[in-house]
Amino acid sequence: MQLIDQHAPRLGVAPLCDALNVSRASYYRWKAPVHGPHRPRSSPRALSPDERQGVIDLLHGPRFVDHAPAEVVATLLDDGTYRCSERTMYRILEAASEVRERRDQLRRPTYTKPELLATRPNELWSWDITKLHGPAKWTYFYLYVILDVFSRYVVGWMIAPNESAELANELLSTTIERQGIVPGTLTVHADRGTSMTSKPVALLLADLGVTKTHSRPHVSNDNPFSEANFKTLKYRPGFPERFGAIEDARGHCGTFFTWYNNDHHHGGLALLTPHDVHHGLADKRTAQRATVLAAAYSAHPERFVRGAPVLHTPPREVWINPPPGRGTATPTSPSAPAASAAPMAPR
Repeated sequence: MQLIDQHAPRLGVAPLCDALNVSRASYYRWKAPVHGPHRPRSSPRALSPDERQGVIDLLHGPRFVDHAPAEVVATLLDDGTYRCSERTMYRILEAASEVRERRDQLRRPTYTKPELLATRPNELWSWDITKLHGPAKWTYFYLYVILDVFSRYVVGWMIAPNESAELANELLSTTIERQGIVPGTLTVHADRGTSMTSKPVALLLADLGVTKTHSRPHVSNDNPFSEANFKTLKYRPGFPERFGAIEDARGHCGTFFTWYNNDHHHGGLALLTPHDVHHGLADKRTAQRATVLAAAYSAHPERFVRGAPVLHTPPREVWINPPPGRGTATPTSPSAPAASAAPMAPR
């Protein structure tokens, strides 16, 4: 630039810029005196601050709060009034970050993913209600099941002709009393069904010192153990397509839960039964199995190609939605998870 400036009076700016492949605009910007920061120029046609505020107040008013700028301009013209163009209204709204719905709208709450941990029986229960087909189309019986998450033991169940908060209240209170729950030691988890979120259930649990949690709306994975329990029931051979009467449903479920609690070797419990885990017999049963395996290995080590067998033990932590990096014991197969417990007296 200095070379151009030095020889420009004699050779001219244009030839020198062309020879040096420099834009003349760049040369003149370099030569111009340094000014302060660029200040946007306001157009003489622009609205005054009072006029702009008047447009915003108009758009916020009850008459036009629901209307788009095009509708506002047309309505004002019909009234014999002109404030500004449609495009100017959009520019004013954009400057106020209001190019959106300007009314107060319902904001859905943000539901937090429940992260629940059980390290012993009667620390975390999961409960749910499922329908069983009755004798005719559109007739149902309702199966209520309360499941201990750590042991998969069904601590309470009931079949009723309808779903109601009063019945759920009765089942929960009876089960909590039967299990001898100490206030402040139990969390009860459920989905967002009408009975689960009812006020009577909430008041009962609060009175008994029981913490309640709920799944997120429309997220079945937040209550996996109850869902798997129902799947085990309904996919087991012998489950009927329909029950002829409520007594038939109670008899079938009574047999099922007795088998499930006491005889079913649960895949999520290292093939122990829910009864063993719930009543503190897991270590004893595991030691007995280890003794049997050790004797078998001692008698025929050649049959164990991978060396001495390692016996699996039931998990010490069972999570609903474990945090990242933590283990989980979530049901996976139709025959894996479920629970059991002494049924309530039939209603």
